[in-house]
Amino acid sequence: MNKKYLAIAALFGALAVTLGAFGAHGLQKITADEKILHGFNTAVQYQMYHSLALLFVAIAFEKFPAGLLKWAASFFIIGIILFSGSLYFLTFLKTQNIPGANIAGPVTPLGGLSFIAGWLFLFIAAIRKK
Repeated sequence: MNKKYLAIAALFGALAVTLGAFGAHGLQKITADEKILHGFNTAVQYQMYHSLALLFVAIAFEKFPAGLLKWAASFFIIGIILFSGSLYFLTFLKTQNIPGANIAGPVTPLGGLSFIAGWLFLFIAAIRKK
């Protein structure tokens, strides 16, 4: 087990639950715009999914090639920061009527690509396991 990735997974998981609660209770008081709420909820869902994936990777260090798992974990972390982080930032900009969504928006797909890379490294680690 990798304690560093386990701790990061736990922190990201706790943050996802906290932000999810805010989205369900606080954000709906700030905006009724379904598009904004949907983007925020997507960020929370993907953060939680990949926190759980990171948790699995942290535990898998005992059984699978560490090098590939480090890449998977790193890409999951980068994905959470870029994908979910950019959607949270876009939510903030939109709810505050601050221009700049066109700058933050293109970051989201980079986070998505990072998630895909993380899953591919996990796949490679699984098939290389003897």
